[in-house]
Amino acid sequence: MKEIAIDKTTLCPSARPEAEKSVVFGIIGGTVAEPRVAYLKQTQPITEELIAKASPVTPAEIFRTAAPCAATGCQHFDGQNCGLATRIVENFPAVAEELPPCSIRRDCRWWQQEGKVACMRCPQVITDNYNASELAVKVAAPSSN
Repeated sequence: MKEIAIDKTTLCPSARPEAEKSVVFGIIGGTVAEPRVAYLKQTQPITEELIAKASPVTPAEIFRTAAPCAATGCQHFDGQNCGLATRIVENFPAVAEELPPCSIRRDCRWWQQEGKVACMRCPQVITDNYNASELAVKVAAPSSN
């Protein structure tokens, strides 16, 4: 399997699959009530073929993707920190007992900002979740700062 070269940049672990330079780093599993991310050993590039395989659902319903952090171009970024990461840490319970085997950790915005506590909550974050709890909807909203 070929190693995917990613620029040494800060990655958003909640990026849309359509974002430039996005990669898949996890697959959504679990149940409808309790979805969980299964982390890939190695990131995979988002390709048209991969997007087509997701059909008829959106790629963000089944893949966790990362892309270079948009920083001030993102509704969650306050100029210094990711508000989404802060809200996840403050509101979600930990769902992992130890650090998940994440292939993007060293470059992850959430890891850099919040550390281990973000990683312990990350497996429950689903980008396109049409069965999201009220809490998940509140945490995802930028206005809930």
